[in-house]
Amino acid sequence: MNPSSATIPFVDLSIQHQPLKTEFDRAMLAVLRQGDFIMGQAVKDFESAFAESSGVKHGIGVACGTDAIALGLKACGIQPGDEIILPANTFIATLIGVIHSGATPILANCDPQSALIDLEAAEKLVTAKTKAILPVHLYGQMVSPQALLDFAQTHNLFIFEDAAQAHLAHREGYTAGSVGKAAAYSFYPSKNLGAFGDGGMVLTNDPEVAQTMQSLRNYGAPRKYYHTELGTNSRLDTIQAAILNVKLPHLKSWNQQRNQAAQAYDRLLAPLAQSGIVPIANFSGSGHVYHLYVIRLLEKSGINRDTLQEKLQLANIQTGIHYPIPCHLQPAYTHLGYHAGDFREAEQLCESILSLPMFPGITSEQMQRVVEAIAECINS
Repeated sequence: MNPSSATIPFVDLSIQHQPLKTEFDRAMLAVLRQGDFIMGQAVKDFESAFAESSGVKHGIGVACGTDAIALGLKACGIQPGDEIILPANTFIATLIGVIHSGATPILANCDPQSALIDLEAAEKLVTAKTKAILPVHLYGQMVSPQALLDFAQTHNLFIFEDAAQAHLAHREGYTAGSVGKAAAYSFYPSKNLGAFGDGGMVLTNDPEVAQTMQSLRNYGAPRKYYHTELGTNSRLDTIQAAILNVKLPHLKSWNQQRNQAAQAYDRLLAPLAQSGIVPIANFSGSGHVYHLYVIRLLEKSGINRDTLQEKLQLANIQTGIHYPIPCHLQPAYTHLGYHAGDFREAEQLCESILSLPMFPGITSEQMQRVVEAIAECINS
């Protein structure tokens, strides 16, 4: 490996942002001139546009994806004591959102091939207190909509989607956010559709959920100084919405570029399968939007994941781990009563996964260099 080679970044936002600079400047200047910094016109425009692009009737912008989960669940009628089934293999924000909604989180194992929630394992967790199933469309791939709908119908539950990594992902004729009663999104800068700061949204086809969400995010007030809900202050900034309005028309193309890059990675990595390097399975074809491209290091690879990451870093190749510690083993959540070994598949994934550079505009040469560096590490 040549450590003098140019750095391959994990994410390169400049490729997206530079061509849109004039439009960004114009959009932000319009907000400055109008002065509608809170709940301004750009927010309303983006809420409508993003909902429409996802095939959903209502969009309600909030401050971040975590709030989208917590407030979205409350708007769906979740009460303290209600149980919600969610995967142990997810970013901690999913768990935090459930807890902040007042619900009791019930963690389920994951499918080691796709890293998505294992619905067969989840089925064993349903009790009389279970009110919802919360699938996470992890890494940009949707959990099977038909399987979710069958699960929810069988057990009389509602579906609340965590689609924070799956903007415009699709599977089985459904777009992310359109499957359940409501869905939560994040617009963190590195997401497929990212703002210049934090931001989130709840999508829903239910007008009552939408109305309650509009109140909950704004101090619980359906109109000024009249508070009917125990709400909070969680509103999508107008400037962030203006940025997202500029980027949204390009999202489909960016997602296609990610999927095409993933296909190239798949081809390049195929010879390494016999050495224990296996990508997370794609069961969605072109519907996978690859927020992240994740590989697994099987035991037969003979190399430790952390060692591989360190060697790639020395070769100026940036990588990530999503995520190194499963939710049930995080120190802050020991009170939930889970222990090491409770979700072995999730734990093994956390020990063996590595996220490779992935962004619209990544070049064939960069991906070739990444895979060659991995091969060199495995064979050395």
